[in-house]
Amino acid sequence: MADVMRGAGRTTLLGEVTEELRRRILSGELAQGERLVEDRLAALLGVSRNPVRESIRVLAAEGFVEVVPRVGATVARLTAEEGEELFDVRMAVEGLAARLAARKRSPEAVARLRRILDAAGEAVAAGRPAAVAELNTAFHLAVGEAAGNSYLNLMMKPMVLRAQWVFSQTAAARGPHSWTEHLSLCEAIAAGDEDEAQARAIAHVAAARRSFLAAVPRTANHPNNTDNKDAQAATGTPQHG
Repeated sequence: MADVMRGAGRTTLLGEVTEELRRRILSGELAQGERLVEDRLAALLGVSRNPVRESIRVLAAEGFVEVVPRVGATVARLTAEEGEELFDVRMAVEGLAARLAARKRSPEAVARLRRILDAAGEAVAAGRPAAVAELNTAFHLAVGEAAGNSYLNLMMKPMVLRAQWVFSQTAAARGPHSWTEHLSLCEAIAAGDEDEAQARAIAHVAAARRSFLAAVPRTANHPNNTDNKDAQAATGTPQHG
């Protein structure tokens, strides 16, 4: 890592440091609530403090880091309530992405989805949850790209990266189920069935939501009614209020 960092240009260096810190947060190597000490991270990555400081700013803008003036930076804590907000957006965006991917399906896009699924199946069988989480992200991004909508793609990447953090909380338990659901979604896209692709994408996100909320404690007296929202999401019924 250090050799790569030293040989990179300033812009590339910032990207490399940001990617590595993001990876460590997503994998849990940097735990939620953990302080991010610039000197320590710089020594660990073999770089100066400047790219680390800039990377922390980037990750704070993405919501992975919290920076408190005169206190410092820590890895953000992922709450059940924040997860619910993310799942609300995923229902709409990923349902649309699956519908468009089925409408605009191409042999190349379907082949790419199947290659990712093959690799994910191997990772599930080998019990490698970190790899499963990364391939889960790759699959969702590939569906977004297959949709062929530039505006949708602008939303997909930051949302799916955030979703990877959520998925990593339950990857060991959810991995096999998620893979099976992805297989089903891929087949609907390959068949060009827009309604079925959208329905399967929404059902997949609803299942992920239930798994996450079962694993992450909720804040007491939060006004959201999760069970009702899950039922509505799974059937595609609009959520009001």
